[in-house]
Amino acid sequence: MTPEHQLDAWIDAHFDEEVRFLQELVRVPTDTPPGHNAPHAERTAELLAAMGLNAEKHAVPTSEVQAVGLQSITNLIVRRRYGAGKTIALNAHGDVVPPGEGWTHDPYGGEIVDGKIYGRATAVSKSDIASFTFAIRALESLNATLAGGVELHVTYDEEFGGEVGPEWLLKKGLTRPDLMIAAGFSYQVVVAHNGCLQLEVTVHGDTAHAAIPDSGTDALQGATHILNALYALNTGYLQVTSGVEGITHPYLNVGQISGGTNTNVIPGKVVLKIDRRMIPEEDPAEVEAALRRTIADAAASFSPPRGGRAIGVDVKRILLARALQPLPGNPPLVEAIQKHGQAVFGEPIPAVGTPLYTDVRLYAEHGIPGVIYGAGPRTVRESNAKRADEHLVLEDLKGATKVIARTLHELLQPG
Repeated sequence: MTPEHQLDAWIDAHFDEEVRFLQELVRVPTDTPPGHNAPHAERTAELLAAMGLNAEKHAVPTSEVQAVGLQSITNLIVRRRYGAGKTIALNAHGDVVPPGEGWTHDPYGGEIVDGKIYGRATAVSKSDIASFTFAIRALESLNATLAGGVELHVTYDEEFGGEVGPEWLLKKGLTRPDLMIAAGFSYQVVVAHNGCLQLEVTVHGDTAHAAIPDSGTDALQGATHILNALYALNTGYLQVTSGVEGITHPYLNVGQISGGTNTNVIPGKVVLKIDRRMIPEEDPAEVEAALRRTIADAAASFSPPRGGRAIGVDVKRILLARALQPLPGNPPLVEAIQKHGQAVFGEPIPAVGTPLYTDVRLYAEHGIPGVIYGAGPRTVRESNAKRADEHLVLEDLKGATKVIARTLHELLQPG
């Protein structure tokens, strides 16, 4: 029996255990916001220790966590050293967006129906905490001579940008792998992704009684004027195309609006949160400057009804996630995943870009070549990731675990 078949056989034999492990991960909520995620790290470390994989617990100081709008984070590193040679990191994040409405399954239940497991983060990306963990265990079951080592990174800040997740670990010098694989989907290996700029725009008007609106300036009307100018940009973005397969064009979304004090009061302040996706070819500084100009011009052109005072606008950057572009060390990772992915899934595994942004960019900014690959379907929409009834086909989890185990075995061969 070849090493690849031995790895596959071990994963088949232990797959029920892998599914139970994933269920345990799903059953501890990690909604971000609010981002009280240290308890999940504690539970994950406990489960890993029961399998003989001891995790270092790296608690981020409360002041640093709160500075990015979260509550508690403990990042985990499992280090497995087999000999002299390269270190390959496997990164999956445990934080998730809140469930929202519309679920027909318990978002924290890990319920299995018709060969699928349901729950928040079953697809993105507690599934890959499981796939990476069991790939490492399968690799070690061979008792083979290997060169190098593997690290499992479980971090808790992907949804808010990664600054107190992977970036914190890297800046502190707690890890410096040679290559890395981050959580992804099973039918493609992602080598590039979009960037993301998020801005908070505060529109200041002048509060007034709704019975005498002429005595104030409606910040919501001013914000609507700015919103129209921002959304109009999407038409022009259709003409700005990327040369990366899988990535199309930039786009802008306003994901959150808040303001006002009561129904019978003219709003004196409205806050907009903007998400601008950037293709790899764009310069983030130019994108931000252009957005700020659009906002300023729209604010200046707003005419308050009946001669009220002009609106004021403050703009604050809340996230800058740069795009991922392939680094020179990527080919061995890409080629190994493609080879073993085709062997396991029976179809070609293309190397593409994705419109998402991920933690991988942070490793790349530190000069560490990385790709995105893991357990999941062909598209985000198929899995309902970040939507109600998020789920994962269990055969995809099993297959991805085999591909990762095979890839690690190939890349850590001596000589």
